[in-house]
Amino acid sequence: MSAETLEVSLPAELVQTAQLQLRNLPQETARLLALELFRQEKVSLGRAAELCGTAVRIFMDSAADHGVSPINYSPEDLEQEVRAMERMGL
Repeated sequence: MSAETLEVSLPAELVQTAQLQLRNLPQETARLLALELFRQEKVSLGRAAELCGTAVRIFMDSAADHGVSPINYSPEDLEQEVRAMERMGL
């Protein structure tokens, strides 16, 4: 089953300014949109990777390259993780 797709027109200057390659434009555009949805916490990391057809590990690297932390912990979650690591002696 293939995903439904849409065609979108983008100003050439926008594509040039973003330094996107025309041969990869659909994939790059999808990745950037998924990255923004993840950054806004509208989708999870896994869902963002799925939406742009990218492996989670590659999407995590892309997020980090764009200054978006692929690990999104609340302060409470982070505190729990730190306590668990301390209990494990890490």
